[in-house]
Amino acid sequence: MINVQVYRYNPEQDVAPYMQSLTLPEDYRNRMVLDALEYLRQIDATLAYRRSCREGVCGSDGMNINGKNALACIKPVDEAIGASNQLIIRPLPGMPVIRDLVVDQSLFFEQYRRVKPWLINHEAAPAIERRQSPEEREQLDGLYECILCGCCTSQCPSWWWNPEKYLGPAALLQSLRFILDSRDQAREQRLTDLDDPFSLFRCRSIGNCSWVCPKGLNPMGAIGRIRREMMRESN
Repeated sequence: MINVQVYRYNPEQDVAPYMQSLTLPEDYRNRMVLDALEYLRQIDATLAYRRSCREGVCGSDGMNINGKNALACIKPVDEAIGASNQLIIRPLPGMPVIRDLVVDQSLFFEQYRRVKPWLINHEAAPAIERRQSPEEREQLDGLYECILCGCCTSQCPSWWWNPEKYLGPAALLQSLRFILDSRDQAREQRLTDLDDPFSLFRCRSIGNCSWVCPKGLNPMGAIGRIRREMMRESN
């Protein structure tokens, strides 16, 4: 059997959070953590967590698994536990817990909205599409694939320390996606909006964001690119 420790907290009835001890059949070693949670919920129907597509696309089941943020639906149990034979599941760190593994992501999405994650172009819309060259389109690779699961931002110590002021790696990666888009006409304003001591420059290049990204993206690299784009704009 696989030993499981899962974070539990129901503010309506619990004085404080606690870790619940459960066990998982050995054959779940070859399945995903979300499958394990589904099994555990049959044992205790009060266990709360988010899930939807179970294909690593919606980003709803981000959580901390054995110390590393990941999507439960695409994280193999065997990979998570290694040789420890113990699966430890906690909510995403740095975000208020609503119940058990469900966290409040209001601030996370508020910061996403702050970077204006939409195309700003004041020209009349063409009949078919706003065209890009293959080279211009290639600039967006590694940026548009973000699914806003929150894994990178919630594993970032700089965001833990300054959650109200530092935008965090997910929002900044999304910001770069539009800064580099050849169809967008707000590049200068987007860079100006980030030019303060906290929004961008509070990043300390710790690298947790790129370490945990379930899509294999590089938010830390994106933050560095924004800094270089600012230097180009000022020269």
